[in-house]
Amino acid sequence: MTALLEVDEIAVSFDGFRALDSLTLSLEAGELRCIVGPNGAGKTTLMDVITGKTRPDSGAVRFDGREITRLAEHEIVRLGIGRKFQRPTVFPGHTVFENLELTLHGDKRVLRALFARLSPADREAIERTLSLIGLRDHVDRPAGLLSHGQKQWLEIGMLLMQDPKLLLVDEPVAGMSQGEIEKTSEILASLAGKHTVVVVEHDMDFVRTIAKKVTVLHEGRVLAEGSMSDVQNDPTVVEVYLGA
Repeated sequence: MTALLEVDEIAVSFDGFRALDSLTLSLEAGELRCIVGPNGAGKTTLMDVITGKTRPDSGAVRFDGREITRLAEHEIVRLGIGRKFQRPTVFPGHTVFENLELTLHGDKRVLRALFARLSPADREAIERTLSLIGLRDHVDRPAGLLSHGQKQWLEIGMLLMQDPKLLLVDEPVAGMSQGEIEKTSEILASLAGKHTVVVVEHDMDFVRTIAKKVTVLHEGRVLAEGSMSDVQNDPTVVEVYLGA
């Protein structure tokens, strides 16, 4: 089976510091993968390379059979890669519905998006997303009045409106209550299959609830990869990351 995403021998240096050191990674379509590792392991740099924010010194990234290493960020978004950063970036003065409408098909030109006539298919997509992220009861509420967790869910929904093949999610449960963490777990788990989902996270208890396969990074390389049980019982991972 051909991988949806292939990261092949990627190297990135910043002022002599090797952020990524010949890192190789492969993801299948529909997979939910958790990427963990200590601070400085290369997690954010890896996401930056995949999305075109950082150009690697060497190596290649292939997505859906196409080389994307030198493409611009907006070109990579159009190919079907969406990224959610740790801090939610919603439009606080617009309602939940309007936030989803604004990102429909990736069109963020506010006036055009707000005053365009929505097709039945567009409305159905918004309604489906509202149900998935649990914000149907808040459809007319300004996004700025949502809780932290609800803003995170809304931003996930905004990315889903663009129907990405690959969704990169950075530390989605930081600062959340336990109830919000459980809801986030449900949302992300429900996306696997239709979308390929990569979750970068420090909260190992959360990772245990969603992980099918875990990749552990350390000093810019893949230290270990496998099921949560495999990773937890790997002596090297325990020594350099889990601290047991």
